[in-house]
Amino acid sequence: MTRPQWRMPAETDPHDCTWMAWPSSGYALGEAADDARRAWASVALAVAEFEPVRMVVDPAAVPHARKWLGSDVELLEAPLDDAWMRDMGPTFVVGPQGLGAVDWVFNGWGQQSWARWEKDARIARQVAEWAGATLIDSAMVNEGGGIHVDGAGTVLVTETVQLDPGRNPGWHSHDIEDELRRTLGVRDVVWLPRGLTRDYGEFGTRGHVDIVATMPSPGTVLLHVQPAPAHPDFEVTRAIRLALPAQWRVVELLAPERLEDEDGPVDHSYVNHLVCNGGVVACTFGDPRDAAALEVLASAYPGRKVVGVDARVIFARGGGIHCITQQQPKVEP
Repeated sequence: MTRPQWRMPAETDPHDCTWMAWPSSGYALGEAADDARRAWASVALAVAEFEPVRMVVDPAAVPHARKWLGSDVELLEAPLDDAWMRDMGPTFVVGPQGLGAVDWVFNGWGQQSWARWEKDARIARQVAEWAGATLIDSAMVNEGGGIHVDGAGTVLVTETVQLDPGRNPGWHSHDIEDELRRTLGVRDVVWLPRGLTRDYGEFGTRGHVDIVATMPSPGTVLLHVQPAPAHPDFEVTRAIRLALPAQWRVVELLAPERLEDEDGPVDHSYVNHLVCNGGVVACTFGDPRDAAALEVLASAYPGRKVVGVDARVIFARGGGIHCITQQQPKVEP
């Protein structure tokens, strides 16, 4: 078997920096613009305590970004539609040529009616250029929030994202797997049936895996668990658990106690965190279960400082901390 040219490292591997995008328009900014700016800035400044942060900013929004971020975050200007860097940005990989950047096709989470993505679809290529990475083109529609790797050959995906007719019509599971092996250097593709219920609403992604499960180390999965039978994710998370390899160790991250908001059942999840150099930046929700979740994360990532950031404003816009960040791995000389 030919050895893959590229490999996506685990998020726990050393980073050169974390990339983000500043909310300047679109659904991320919303009507309460300062709430969004405050939330994105809080995440950026928390990450900056551990590693450099490079923020892509629409030229018209530079004054706002400077006001909220000060001099602690590097700003780079490019036109933007929205601010979900995990999804529109490149997926970084490493190989014999050094740093690589996979440029998936981005089409607004399966051509959502409300989404605008003409500018965002060009961001991966621009970020790759700034990072000095070799560009790896892909014909597959995908987003960074739709994949999680362990760095040792396994990737988690969901059937409702990669096989979404709005993303990859005519593609079969073996086509998806072949492309993931080519671009990420994985061997094993673990298919989960779906994502959380709220993620199938008007502003959802139709099932991103990074709100459901992640692998802090090979053979171990941190799994979002909804313990309340009245919540629709009670059955969803039970089905997801059954889809995991039987030999894996499952560490439960219980959902917050709050079950709903004005729009229905919430998808608040502690799984949607970012691992940094020496740290973990985690979602909190002003909830009684916040402290226990941070303790679980500290145990899952020994030796790292776990910092909680209130993510309710970000979740109200359709994502979390992992969704608005993208790590760039350090390339060993």
